[in-house]
Amino acid sequence: MSAWLPTAPCTPGGCVTVAGPRTGLPLRVLRLAGCLLVLAVGLAAVPVVRALAWLPAERLVRWWSRLLLAVLGVRVRAVAVPGRRSGGSLLVSNHISWLDVLLVGAVRPGRMLAKTEVGRWPVLGPLTSWGGTLFIDRERLRSLPGTVAEIAAVLRRGGRVVVFPEGSTWCGRGGGRFRPALFEAAVRADVPVQPLVLRYRTADGRPSTAPAFVGEDGLLASVWRVVSVRGLCAEVEFLPQLPPALFPDRRRLAAAAQRVVDQLRDPYDGPGCAACGPAVERPVRWPEPPRPVGVGG
Repeated sequence: MSAWLPTAPCTPGGCVTVAGPRTGLPLRVLRLAGCLLVLAVGLAAVPVVRALAWLPAERLVRWWSRLLLAVLGVRVRAVAVPGRRSGGSLLVSNHISWLDVLLVGAVRPGRMLAKTEVGRWPVLGPLTSWGGTLFIDRERLRSLPGTVAEIAAVLRRGGRVVVFPEGSTWCGRGGGRFRPALFEAAVRADVPVQPLVLRYRTADGRPSTAPAFVGEDGLLASVWRVVSVRGLCAEVEFLPQLPPALFPDRRRLAAAAQRVVDQLRDPYDGPGCAACGPAVERPVRWPEPPRPVGVGG
């Protein structure tokens, strides 16, 4: 359990349902086989892409992410995608599923921030590590400043970093508070924050909790639920960027990002989870950087 990040109270049994049309067993097996094939292609391609700098890495990531979502039976819908801009940006989003990473990668790839456990997952662990994922150790509070400094360095170099500041996945009926610690990287690097809203819907447009990856849910069980849904649509909506000049500290920046995300969650969403109640949060005392000392009086 995390020593400093919130823990969502959502559980697979209490929050997650597979509503709407279902796929037959042969199609589910076919989707799983296609998923394994695309993962194998990704594992084989990553070392080549990293070795050959002239390859269009970002375009390949978008193509691979869309292909993997397609073989899983997930259709991607992007809303209000901004044009390309120079300089770094911190992408922040609500967090529902392991599919979130693929959804963002399919539209606007960036270096992901993931918990260290992900790096130890079979197949996906090496794939995320080779893909440049940044890792955060949720069990060691002392590692947080170093993680923030690493993110800030990427942002200063003009990179994009994708983080999920709720700190835990939720079932989609609600969400947790955006933790301000990771917003410190955008403040230090003086780059804008790009809020995103992620949604999952059934074929008839209703919100779906089937992709949620919560509580003690197993990855294989979650994947099986996803391939069992017919017509699942994953939506990502880009909201106006938040310049750090207007929100000069991490707490106000995090609060502003959460306000705009909460306003555009699905209709049954809100600041708390109607089915599970509020998140369990543990406060963190952020070590402030030392103040500069003047020279010559």
